[in-house]
Amino acid sequence: MSTGILLAAGEGRRFGGPKQLARVDGRPLIEHALEALHDLDRRIVVLGARADEVRAGADLRGSEIVVCDDWAEGMGASLRRGLAAAGDTDEVVIMLADQPFLTAAVVARVRAAPGDSARAVFAGAPGHPVVLRRALIGRAGELHGDRGFRGRLAEATEVECGDLADPRDIDTRADLEVVRR
Repeated sequence: MSTGILLAAGEGRRFGGPKQLARVDGRPLIEHALEALHDLDRRIVVLGARADEVRAGADLRGSEIVVCDDWAEGMGASLRRGLAAAGDTDEVVIMLADQPFLTAAVVARVRAAPGDSARAVFAGAPGHPVVLRRALIGRAGELHGDRGFRGRLAEATEVECGDLADPRDIDTRADLEVVRR
């Protein structure tokens, strides 16, 4: 079984509000990211800050919503919450809600890579999605702070995806204006 975990718990402090709801091409960022996970067996959306507002402002149908009460601790807390919700699964695909240009083709390419873990790279720079298989999924308790599995991905298979998508994320309103042009 494959499970997508979409991390969307942050408060969007640099953005000045819930960036998950910022619109690109007429749709909230979170909907773009969720669509890239549509080929997986399950899709889990991890919300935190402003969870009710994000739920009300985006179409999250077809996904399981979980709330990370410890969202302020950072990405590690959100990822732990998502992995706990995933339960017994063979593989997880981790994505971020603020990357609207990643596609199902990127997810498929990274999932096809061998090994216990794989990650997309764009012109050699590491990014998302990240794929974890059973051997690493069980190590979720080791996650702390805002780093997720970053320190444990040194051995991950790197999969170049720059030919498939633009990896930019939307962190500020200025970032949003750039991609809207």
